[in-house]
Amino acid sequence: MRRISKLTRVAVGVASLGLVATACGGTSSDSGDSDSSDRGVAIAYDVGGKGDQSFNDAAYAGLTKAKDEFGYKTADIEPTEGETDADKEQRLASLAKQGYNPVIGVGFAYGPAMKAVAFKYPKTTFGIVDSVVEGKNVASLVFAEEQASYLAGVAAAKATKSDVVGFVGGVDIPLIHKFEAGYKQGVEDTKPGVKVLSQYLTQTAEEGGFSSPDKGKAAAEGQIEKKADVLYAAAGLSGQGVIEAAAKAKVWAIGVDSDQYKQAALAPYKNYILTSALKDVGGAVYALAKSVQDDKPLTGTQTFDLKVDGVGLSESNPEFAKVAGLKEAVDKAKQGIDDGTIKVKTE
Repeated sequence: MRRISKLTRVAVGVASLGLVATACGGTSSDSGDSDSSDRGVAIAYDVGGKGDQSFNDAAYAGLTKAKDEFGYKTADIEPTEGETDADKEQRLASLAKQGYNPVIGVGFAYGPAMKAVAFKYPKTTFGIVDSVVEGKNVASLVFAEEQASYLAGVAAAKATKSDVVGFVGGVDIPLIHKFEAGYKQGVEDTKPGVKVLSQYLTQTAEEGGFSSPDKGKAAAEGQIEKKADVLYAAAGLSGQGVIEAAAKAKVWAIGVDSDQYKQAALAPYKNYILTSALKDVGGAVYALAKSVQDDKPLTGTQTFDLKVDGVGLSESNPEFAKVAGLKEAVDKAKQGIDDGTIKVKTE
């Protein structure tokens, strides 16, 4: 797997940018050359869409940065309920036909559609987040989620008083297994004997595992009843329900992807968001947009890990520094991951 480029190193750290309005694209599904060449980056959202305060909003922050810096048009398109791969193909093809470049599918679900569409538009650079798609004009933007989750596990182990912590995964798939594996290992390495309760909300994304706060809330309440006092959710929009339940019970929540302590929609619960496992999707979106703008488009697998600040752990909540030994343990874990003395599991 190819290491991250120098360009991408410059781009990390934009996922917490504020959100502003942007234009939407059209619906043409014709293939071939684009109608124009003066339009910029376009993103097609994963389930949950904009406003999830997490994964999709991080991508939007990267689009916003590119729009502000380069002064061009952008597009961000919402998914539809129950859509098929053919619907995704039409969406990507429409954006390419209109002249957007690059065109980015936010989420592994765009894999089949990206593979089908990219070769039809060889002059357009495509990007896909969280999946690897082969193609001369495709950049696969992948992350070491397990590393950020390991740090979240360290934080949970240091913060728990009941010696029971929880993990809520949105959908039972390999990508989310990486979050769970890193988290469990971080807990175990930091405080052996702490029990980790794990639950997946659904077997497929179509069942709402990434888009149902009510499901997240119910799962969290069940874990809290079993004495869990730190809850980590890797569940997209559903994670908001986990955070709400944690705040209501006055136990800790750990956010994901974006720094959820800073998200306006989660402000009523922020005092109970100890930290967030960060994943710089915004940095990846911006990096790809800048590479196209510089006429040096990124292609192939671009890996964002802890060493290049592609993933990490937030320290925005002042309470983070007040938990005994927490910052020191996290810093030590970061060093271990960086120098290779800690090998983080993905399963």
